[in-house]
Parts: sequence; C-alpha cells; structure tokens
Amino acid sequence: MTGVPLATIAAHLDALLRTRETPDYANALNGVQVEHRGPVTRIAAAVDTSQQTIHGAIDAGANLLLVHHGLFWQGLQPLTGPLFARTRLLIEHDIALYSSHLPLDAHETLGNSVLLARRLALEPGAPFAQFENIHVGVRGECDVSTHELFEQLQLFARSCGGSARMSAAPAARRTRRWAICSGAGASTATLREAVALGVDTLVTGEGPHWSAVDAAEYGLVIIYAGHYATETLGVGALAERLAREFRLPCSFVAAPTGL
Repeated sequence: MTGVPLATIAAHLDALLRTRETPDYANALNGVQVEHRGPVTRIAAAVDTSQQTIHGAIDAGANLLLVHHGLFWQGLQPLTGPLFARTRLLIEHDIALYSSHLPLDAHETLGNSVLLARRLALEPGAPFAQFENIHVGVRGECDVSTHELFEQLQLFARSCGGSARMSAAPAARRTRRWAICSGAGASTATLREAVALGVDTLVTGEGPHWSAVDAAEYGLVIIYAGHYATETLGVGALAERLAREFRLPCSFVAAPTGL
C-alpha cells in the first residue's frame, strides 16, 4: 500500500469542512495539529484525543487520527503530564492528528446533529443553534411520543457506553417541534433560541442543572443523550467518507467517557 500524502488529505478535509472560514473557539485549533513522516496508509477516528484513543489508533495500524476534540482544549499549557504523553505517543508512532470541531458540526451531511436526526428517523427542515454566522444544529417537525423518542435515544446512548436523561415530561406528551444540538448544547443561548422558534423538545448531549429547571418553565423538554454519544456519528462518517474517496482502510476507536 503506497498511501496518500497527509497534505493531500488535509487540503481535501479543509475544503470539504470549510475549516478556514468556519468560526470556532480558539482552543479548537481545527486542521492538522500534529504532522507525521507519512504517507497516510490507514485512518482511525475518535471523538477525543487521549492516550486511550491514540493507543487504539496504534493497535489498528492507523497513522492518521481524525478527532472532534483535539489536543489543546485547555489552552496554552506546558508540554508536560498527559499532554506530553499524548504528543509523545503520536510522534513516536508517526501518527498525524487532524481535528475538526464546529466545522464538522456545521456540515450539512456529516454534522453530528444532522446524523443523529437521521438515526432517529427525523427529517431536518431548518438550521438551529446559531454560533456567530453558522448553525451547528438542526430542527424540524414530527408527531411522536416524547417518551418513545427518549427510549430511542436511551438505546443509542447505551450503545455508545453512556446513558440518556430527560427533564420532566408528562407520560402522554408528544413531540411536534424538535431541535438537536450535539455535545454541550443546553446553553442559555440555545434554550432561548429553542423557545423563540417554538421548539418543544430539545435533544442535546449534556447541560447544567439549571437548564432542566428553566426548561419546565418554558414548556420545553430536554433529552440529554450524552456528550460523547452525540458526537460519535460525525467523525465516524467523516473517516468512512475519506476511506472511500482515497481507498484507504479506516476504523473507529471507541473510548466512552460516561458523559
């Protein structure tokens, strides 16, 4: 297997995900975070950059690791402790690291929220969860039992090593206007947007305690399906797409956090 130069794959990813023009938090540092000698011969995907996921890439024989959460979420810090251990593993095993946070979330077919909607047989009809000039979530209309929707998400969360939770909801309640924002999507801005748009059920990964308190007073139900679980879909789909386009093998490294 001859492989593909990292620069070729990185340029393709940057264009596909609109990496340079998509706003994000500074610590996301989207794009190639660690280079390698290359070329790329096998791809691994994971939600987080950790010693566990890097070891998973090593065990799979991969030398490109695609992640949703990169090395630098804690900001500028000394290259010591866990950060040093992760970096050393990548370099010693010649593994390149490419991270995509909001560019992946915002993608119209590979985003975590749109893929979760499709997993639930919900058809997105409009964008949701605005961040600067982009949207990282989706919303739509349906007529399903809220508790049945929760049970679907509970099964999904458990398949990813976690569990789902739901704010208070009457047994007979039905969901007619839903919205999905993966990860830490129960923010003040997101709740206000949901209420303004008439959303009755918000699906997200996690949120603070007050979000459930506020939801009840807004007439909103929030289903917290797990930060990790709700962000497994996009990076896995991205790796599979790259594998098809560049004819490279790929695998997903599961590393549930329980959150």
